[in-house]
Amino acid sequence: MFSNIGWSEMMILLVAALVILGPERLPGAVRWTTQSLRQVRDYASGATAQLKQEMGPEFDDLRKPLAQLNELRSMTPRAAVTKHLLGGDDSVLRDLEKSVPDPQQLFGTNSGMPGGPSLSKSPKPLERNERPPIDIDAT
Repeated sequence: MFSNIGWSEMMILLVAALVILGPERLPGAVRWTTQSLRQVRDYASGATAQLKQEMGPEFDDLRKPLAQLNELRSMTPRAAVTKHLLGGDDSVLRDLEKSVPDPQQLFGTNSGMPGGPSLSKSPKPLERNERPPIDIDAT
């Protein structure tokens, strides 16, 4: 539940609670909070168990598409190509990455492509209300 809160944040919360509640009311507040969290967790697990009992095997059929959706949400484009098109073998992609040369090595750091801007120079930022240049080849 609190997996994204680190120890430093917990210490800050504890010091803030100590200042706000005071040392005499802090143990009671901690006790009440833990009891409330336990009760909410029990209610949630009870509701899940009751839903699973009432729906029976249909509950698992409901969970399968949700699990597949969560798997797709966490998948990167490379992982999707590897899984669906290459059957899980990403050696083709690794070999392709090794064979493609680095643009810095190809054109050097000071010279760009013929007729194009230098790779090492970054374009100057646009002024206020200035329109960006149009790349005819890209449009």
